Amino acid sequence: MPAPLQGIRVLEIGTLIAAPFAARLLGEFGAEVIKIEALGQGDPLRKWRKLHDGTSLWWYLQSRNKKSLALDLKAAEGLSIVKRLLADTDVLIENLRPGALEKLGLGWDVLHALNPRLTLVRISGYGQSGPYRDRPGFGAIGEAMGGIRYTTGEQGSAPARAGVSLGDSLASLHAVMGALLSLFNVRANGGVGQVVDVSLVESVFNLMESLVPEYDLLGHVRERSGGALPGIAPSNTYRTADGAFVVIAGNSDPIFRRLMQAIDRPDLGEAEAFAHNDGRAAQSALLDDAIEAWTRRHPIDQVLATLDAAEVPAGRIYSVADIVNDPHYQARDMLLDSQLPDGTPVRMPGIVPKLSDTPGRVDWQGPALGEHTDALLAGLGLSPDEIIGLRAKGVVQ
Repeated sequence: MPAPLQGIRVLEIGTLIAAPFAARLLGEFGAEVIKIEALGQGDPLRKWRKLHDGTSLWWYLQSRNKKSLALDLKAAEGLSIVKRLLADTDVLIENLRPGALEKLGLGWDVLHALNPRLTLVRISGYGQSGPYRDRPGFGAIGEAMGGIRYTTGEQGSAPARAGVSLGDSLASLHAVMGALLSLFNVRANGGVGQVVDVSLVESVFNLMESLVPEYDLLGHVRERSGGALPGIAPSNTYRTADGAFVVIAGNSDPIFRRLMQAIDRPDLGEAEAFAHNDGRAAQSALLDDAIEAWTRRHPIDQVLATLDAAEVPAGRIYSVADIVNDPHYQARDMLLDSQLPDGTPVRMPGIVPKLSDTPGRVDWQGPALGEHTDALLAGLGLSPDEIIGLRAKGVVQ
């Protein structure tokens, strides 16, 4: 069957994480993704994190299935090329600072007149309006101001961050959702294209559960709580006899009773005070102490085997080494065997979500800078001599 997004063209004018990750997700399900890169070095992500022969391994993952078109957007000829592409494009994804697209001559009024069916997805720190609109914003700032950093870390410690670019990735997921909603409106409802305004701060804030009503009605400020989940008990991280850590979530009523049986504390499982979550949450420290008293007497494998037999959700905290050697990850095709352009074999993350009839796929890893320039320009009807002329002028690479 054809891929679900086959026939959809996506143009990406973005760097690093938020816009490129969103475009990658669309490309994995069949969209043609054309990445516009600056002349010279291209996307800075090509040099981020760990490198192989001078190119980031993250780049190969983030830009898989994309076509690289290297050109000067500030040159009249370069802008003309982009407009010709946009005339037949379904989605434009950008993460420039608000107003930058307009300075290039690609404001929404221009784009909508050029292609009424075009969806413009705009990712920025604070959104396209509001008093903070013009501030520079990175994912880390989105995490800070979106509320998640304040709640992350141990009690009494400085706020912590996750070890990945969480703010950017959350914005990417919201951008994909917005793009697909707009595409559906165009294709199924006969609508026209629209602007999808995605803020890094708001994308993080959207995950913050009941934070606002708890504060508004109760004056409660959710604080840092380490591995626990305040108000939901028991749910925490516990140390085992061999020094490992296990996460145990026994916070539904029947699971809690099974957990207490498994750790030889049926007295707690049968206590009326702990029959429901509100009672358990009021004495969560007592329950955590009882659970850890049991986990510290047993190695991690025995803890997991016992809890699995009792049908209590539990899992060890995985490092990447644990992930790549895990049979479940392998069985779910979450570790894809691939190779870099020089033939070096490498495993890459698989595709999420899993579609039964039209699954996503990886056709190639991140391209060389400008690798598809000639083919894309030829597809617009430019002759070989015209392409050579543009290259001689420094418009394309």
